Amino acid sequence: MSKHTVFVDGQEGTTGLRIHEYLAARSDIEVLKIDGDKRKDAGERERLLNAADVAFLCLPDAAAREAVALVTNPATCIIDASTAHRVAPGWTFGVPELAPGQRDALRRAKRIANPGCHSTAFIALLRPLIDAGIVGRDLPVTATSITGYSGGGKKMIEQYKSSAAAFASGAGGNPQLEAPRPYGLKLSHKHVPEMMAYSGLTVKPVFMPIVGNFYKGLAVSVPLHLSQLRAGTDGAALLRAFERHYEGERFIRVMPLADAAGAEPNFFDVQGANDTNRIDIFVFADDRQAILIAREDNLGKGASGAAVQCMNLHLGCDEGLGL
Repeated sequence: MSKHTVFVDGQEGTTGLRIHEYLAARSDIEVLKIDGDKRKDAGERERLLNAADVAFLCLPDAAAREAVALVTNPATCIIDASTAHRVAPGWTFGVPELAPGQRDALRRAKRIANPGCHSTAFIALLRPLIDAGIVGRDLPVTATSITGYSGGGKKMIEQYKSSAAAFASGAGGNPQLEAPRPYGLKLSHKHVPEMMAYSGLTVKPVFMPIVGNFYKGLAVSVPLHLSQLRAGTDGAALLRAFERHYEGERFIRVMPLADAAGAEPNFFDVQGANDTNRIDIFVFADDRQAILIAREDNLGKGASGAAVQCMNLHLGCDEGLGL
């Protein structure tokens, strides 16, 4: 059996390393490697990009655009993990569960934009409710996301690990890293355009992400006033909309409405989907308000796992192979 060839441009980054881990045990994949001293050699990168059936771009936005320009082989499928092409014309958004027909689009696509970690969870919450007519497209929505520090990449990971080592040795680390750190306070987080484009919202959401002192895990929460939704909507109706939208989806788990274990003892486990390629969806509601929460591993379904899932679809493999 012939193998599919794959090249990871940016293989030393957090996302690239995790993709390599997913592919390491795959007998159907040949990973094309670039010598360490040639990682910035445009000619060698061009050769490998065009030799690959699938090329993952785990690069900053500008470098991802440059890499795309190097690809002249029409058979090469690019899966870009940067923000550069997520709302660009001609690119297919890498969420197979988004809507009917999305899987077929990903099978045909040669340009796939891998979603951001925050936006993956946000869209998972809003798209089903907008499609069902429960949430209006023009509803002003707020969202908060708390995530582990691995989402900040190698530099942030090193900051947190160095600080923890300093505390452990008694030398004293950075106390600011011990507390949660809200950011995106200029209200222009780079995930917001895709959050709008693929949820269906026409009003920009107010979005605040928070970095916590833990390695990985992510939970996006969206509060809702039931009076602002379609008449007659309660927690059970919200849950039914999620169940209908995600029926049969192996990587999305809609949790029961009365899920006492999900929040015991009155605290939500942000890391409960770690080491999976899964999104867990929760509805917490009373007779007036609801809080929706989507939980994922920010390095799994929020990044590398999603990219491999899209690769599997495009190559005609079982969607969950290696995940």
